[in-house]
Amino acid sequence: MNMPKQVRRYCPKCKKHTLQKVSIYKAGKRRGSAIGERRHAEDKKGYGGQKFPKLAKAAKTTKKITQILTCSECKKKWHKLGIRIRKMELVAQ
Repeated sequence: MNMPKQVRRYCPKCKKHTLQKVSIYKAGKRRGSAIGERRHAEDKKGYGGQKFPKLAKAAKTTKKITQILTCSECKKKWHKLGIRIRKMELVAQ
């Protein structure tokens, strides 16, 4: 699906319609020092195998893509709830 790089929509901080830049959310690098990572590593350690069953086949064929909208005036960012889609492309309009 093609999506415009810039969208004119309402900014609650500016309280008016502004031009907003659209970008696609990408998860950051996972930290090994995070409590969840350490807890998972502890459960996997030693005998007993994998903590969660490794799925043979993924249940879903698509992922939800989250958009980040950045206001051009106040630079505030919002996450727009993603829609299930195979591929999203940002195009200039």
